[in-house]
Amino acid sequence: MAVDCDTVWRHIDEQRASLADMLDGLEPAQWSTPTLCEGWTVRHVAAHITHSASGKPRLLFELLRSGFRFNAMIYRVAVQDKRTPAELTAALRAMRGSRKRPPGTSELDPLMDVLVHTQDIAVPLGIDRPMPVDAAVAAAERVWTMGFPFKAQQRFRGVQLAATDAEFQAGEGRRVQAPIRDILMTLVGRPVITIDVA
Repeated sequence: MAVDCDTVWRHIDEQRASLADMLDGLEPAQWSTPTLCEGWTVRHVAAHITHSASGKPRLLFELLRSGFRFNAMIYRVAVQDKRTPAELTAALRAMRGSRKRPPGTSELDPLMDVLVHTQDIAVPLGIDRPMPVDAAVAAAERVWTMGFPFKAQQRFRGVQLAATDAEFQAGEGRRVQAPIRDILMTLVGRPVITIDVA
């Protein structure tokens, strides 16, 4: 499902604003809840989403500080972010209309980021968060074709993933059907195991 650039950014703006609304409704203790990202709390993930608008100089500086280990860098920056919950939700809303994205990425990467990380936060809190179908398909197609860091085609060799609620199909082999939200989360390696890929 082809989605034009303007539609992608509209989804990103809407999903960030919706996430900010959800976060505003949390109790203070819930910000410390472990998420589907191992070792990350709700607060860490929320902070991380705001960092996607950081400029190239800041990214290179932080990479250098982390010995050019990307995963270590994004975790360290998120953990060291000392903004309050109110400041983080305000930062999410302030990103509306921004077209900044990390160097070397497409607009589909911040879309995938906000869709997946919203689930990372919502699922452990018992909050059901639907995904816009066309946005989820576009993100899943991006993950399937991008290789690093998810290596989806390698991990799901011999499996054909087909959405039950969208026009999405990827891979060849044993057919596995599930909602597109579950397929996207499975492709990025989250333990929302609703798809049997064994």
